[in-house]
This record gives sequence, C-alpha cells and structure tokens, in this order.
Amino acid sequence: MLRSLRKLMKSNYLFTIGCLICIFWILAAVFAPKLAPYDPVYQDMTLRLQEPSSEHLFGTDNFGRDILSRVLYGGRYSLLAGCVTVIMAGILGSIYGAVAGYVGGIVDNIMMRLSEMILSFPSLILAMCINAALGSSLFNTMFALVVVAWPTYARLMRSVVISVKENEYVEAAYALGASKWKILFTEIIPNSASSVLIMATTDLGNQILMFSTLSFLGLGSAPPTPEWGMMVSEGVDYFNKFWVAGFPGLAIFTMAVGANFIGDGLRDLLDPKLRKAF
Repeated sequence: MLRSLRKLMKSNYLFTIGCLICIFWILAAVFAPKLAPYDPVYQDMTLRLQEPSSEHLFGTDNFGRDILSRVLYGGRYSLLAGCVTVIMAGILGSIYGAVAGYVGGIVDNIMMRLSEMILSFPSLILAMCINAALGSSLFNTMFALVVVAWPTYARLMRSVVISVKENEYVEAAYALGASKWKILFTEIIPNSASSVLIMATTDLGNQILMFSTLSFLGLGSAPPTPEWGMMVSEGVDYFNKFWVAGFPGLAIFTMAVGANFIGDGLRDLLDPKLRKAF
C-alpha cells in the first residue's frame, strides 16, 4: 500500500497538491498558538480595517482584530467540525447500511425508507432547521451535519455490501461455522470500507463548506469565536476591503479543493479497475 501510495504521489500531482494543502492547514491549526502573531479575539479600534501590511499580513477586520491570527485559529473549528462530522456520519451510516444490505428483505426496505426520508429534504435546509431548533453552538452544528450526512454513507455501504456478501470468501466463512454477525464485522465491512473511505475524503471538503455556510448564516459558533464562515459573513459589509472576507474565504476554498484532490487520488488507488496502474 505504501509503495502504491508513493507511485500515486509521483504520477498524480493533484493528489500530491491536495496532501500538501491539507497537511499545511492541519499543522497551521495545531500550532496556531505558536504561529499566530496576535490574540485572535483582541480588539483595537484604532487598527480598524487596516489593509495588509508588514505588521498585519492579512490586514485587520472591523474590530481591529488581526485576520491572520483569526484564520489560523479558525482552522481549528472548521477542520474539527469537518473531521468529526465525516467520522461520525461515516461510522453510523456504514454500520446502518451494512446491516440493511446484509439482512435484506423487509428489514432492508424499512431501514432504507427511513434514510430516504432524510435524503428527501435539501441538506442545507434540514441542517439549518435542526441547528435553529437546538440553538447556535459548535456541538449543535456538528450534530445537525451528522444527521443530514449519514444516509448517504448508509446507501453507499448497503450497495457495496449486497455485492460483497456474495463473494466466495464469505461462503467459506459460513462453511467454517462463523456466525452471521462475525462475518459481517470481520469479513464484509472491512472489504467494503474502501468505497466509504474515498467518499469520506471527498466529503470532508463538503462538510467544511456546509459548516462554514451555517456559520455564515449565524448558526455556527458564537462570536467572537474565530471561524472561517463567520469571518466571511463579517466581511460582507466591506466589499471594498477585500482582505476581510477574502483570506478566510481563500482558506475555505483551498481546504475544500485539497480534500477533493485527495479523494480523487484515493479513488484511483483503491478502485479495482484502476489499481493495476499502481
């Protein structure tokens, strides 16, 4: 796998760029206290809306706060929300879909109809309703995103499990006396996980965009928390001051694009039809 990954990085420059972008933002978020030149919530109205300079590389916002410091700290909230949402939705959706596809019959029909009820609503609208009902906070926003995201993973895992459970190694496990649930969790799910992994990597950028959108609408973390979507929202009234919304918007854009590049590369690596190239 490592050898194939190295070959992929050499042959697919977009995958390499995506890895570098994501690593950059992860390190920037982890080491934000060391890298940030100023306190991200400190206000100094005498420095209000200053353009980028040697003292403030990304300029200052309408409260005189250093935008570079807020972008670095904002990555902690945006990346945390995106990663937690993808992990939780991936785990819940995968187990749910695996059970539905493995058991089949009326259980499968009932479980899938429940997931389709959630999918029938526009994701952003449903997340907004859930978040508005629960109240604006980081935890509630992540909960709303998990609720709208898990059915997609469930449907993907179900379709893969239906195919995988017909393989010969599953029949061999039955012949050796393994229980149905042991076969599900030790044979079928591990051999179905690659598709979910690819989807999760690509979905990371989408969830960061969703979280930023909710924060933009005032349904994310409460001010003065530095968060990319909220920072873009604060810059809407200052279009002539491009740096107020431009730099946090660029952070959202680059992270989403980087995650999608990685997802496309992993698809090429893990897809059996394309694996021979590596």
